[in-house]
Amino acid sequence: MSGGRAGASCPPRGSGAPGSQDSFQRWMTEPRSRSAGAEQLQKERAAAQVARHGGEAAGPSGEPGSANAAPEQKGRSAEERRKECVHRSTGGPEEISRITSLATDEDASRNCEIYLPVYCNPSAMEISLDSEEDMYRDAEEIEREKILLGCKTSSSEYKPSVAPEMDIMEYCRKEWRGNTPVAKRMRKGYEAVAQKFASIRRVRGDNYCALRATLFQALSQATQLPTWLQSEDFTKLPENLLSKYDWIKQWQLKQKLGRKMGEISDEIKEYLMLLRKKWKYISEIKGPIEKQEACDKLFKNEEEEYSLYEALKFVMLNTAIELYNDDKNGRRVPVFSWLLFARDTSSNPCQLMHNHLNQIGHSGGLEQVEMFLLAYALQYTIQVYRLYKYSTDEFITLYPNDPEEDWPVVTLITEDDRHYNIPVRMCQETKL
Repeated sequence: MSGGRAGASCPPRGSGAPGSQDSFQRWMTEPRSRSAGAEQLQKERAAAQVARHGGEAAGPSGEPGSANAAPEQKGRSAEERRKECVHRSTGGPEEISRITSLATDEDASRNCEIYLPVYCNPSAMEISLDSEEDMYRDAEEIEREKILLGCKTSSSEYKPSVAPEMDIMEYCRKEWRGNTPVAKRMRKGYEAVAQKFASIRRVRGDNYCALRATLFQALSQATQLPTWLQSEDFTKLPENLLSKYDWIKQWQLKQKLGRKMGEISDEIKEYLMLLRKKWKYISEIKGPIEKQEACDKLFKNEEEEYSLYEALKFVMLNTAIELYNDDKNGRRVPVFSWLLFARDTSSNPCQLMHNHLNQIGHSGGLEQVEMFLLAYALQYTIQVYRLYKYSTDEFITLYPNDPEEDWPVVTLITEDDRHYNIPVRMCQETKL
């Protein structure tokens, strides 16, 4: 495209994003309207068309928020810190009372209230890896195409969801040819990334892009099986959680014809076993070329690829339940956990599942606070170059912002906090 790209490869789940930590917290709790989302999509379509013809185009809408969480304050109880953080997140004492009452209930399922995700844009946008055009399509159309692909193509014929690498500055020049302020900022951002990475790989934008990019990077550099995957109880997670939380039966699996609701536990178990199997197999490959070929092959297999995303989503749910229970029992939890459950649409794990995790890959992708949850669940540090934040202290963001020293690091690129691509081939001077 020329000019600048108005919109991302993945559709937005909200109509805007904050520009500071306080506004980030408010943004996560403010409801979104369908009309606002539809109006925004119309603007993005129009701007994208203008941009393709060399005209002026608007940049990404809204100002995403800082991913920097508030620092731990000494000399104060965990309860005081939690209340203060929730107060900032929700905007008033009435909301604090509501959330506090939810946090003290015996079982999260008693407070489960399903919100229709009105903040989600009902349309979905997907970029074809062999086309320069942005494809704006609704969620139903994407689902229909997935069914047709399953009928018409085999796994070996499935197009790769991660495109072959290309020179990162060549990609930048191709995508951002105009002289708008946004285009100039993007070029500066790509130039900064090019100091560390020589190439980029485009990721399909079907609302799984955050999971896809993170998992691809993690597997590409995996040298051992993570500790949480080595646990004997790992594949028993579905059975154990379903015995405690009946609402997990409403987990929305990827579309699979002929599946019965009674099979949900076994099916999720199969996904978890596949995740462990593939991670172990790729981590044991010594040669970098062979390892990369194995990753490329995996991400050409539609059935296995989407099964892995279901496994990741379930691991995220398990982590969220653990964090929620730890906070309820007075144990120390990371700040993002307070923010995660301070939203009206996810005040407990049941709502998080219904209104957010079930929507990933369908009507929306990962929001910023859910990037923290993904990183925490995988025990990986996700480093993101946020190109539209070039020349600010948020240009390079870490999820979580205070990771463990021994966590591996994966690196992603985003132009708007909605869609993620993958930088590859670290420059030799950076390695040294």
